[in-house]
Amino acid sequence: MKALQRGREKWIRDLAQAELVSDDCFVPEPEKQLSILSFAAHATRGLVRDQNARRKTMFTLLVIALVLLFAGSTFLRSLLNPHQHPFWFILFWFVCGWLTLTAMLLAAFDLLRVRLEARKAERILQEKFSHSDSQGSARK
Repeated sequence: MKALQRGREKWIRDLAQAELVSDDCFVPEPEKQLSILSFAAHATRGLVRDQNARRKTMFTLLVIALVLLFAGSTFLRSLLNPHQHPFWFILFWFVCGWLTLTAMLLAAFDLLRVRLEARKAERILQEKFSHSDSQGSARK
């Protein structure tokens, strides 16, 4: 199926190069396969740069961890018995800990970014007011 599609795309591109098809005909380029590492890097960059996405992610991670904690202490209790199912017990608590730790690290990073932005805004205001004060005293 993919070979047929690639052949059709190549045929359309050949027609476009031969100028038998107008330039407004859209010929899609073959999609590049996005690797998991590349996707993770792009997603991380997005979380680091966007405060709103970072906070939504923190909230979502904590809600998932709380739901897992509730489920583990109620209806999943028999499945998470450490004597009968040690693997599931360890995996469950590892996932809960990972989600919580990730949310905490995002919160610490968010705190540092907010403080940095506040310092930057304070410096800009100080420069603005010192500049306007020096102009005001020069006019007198």
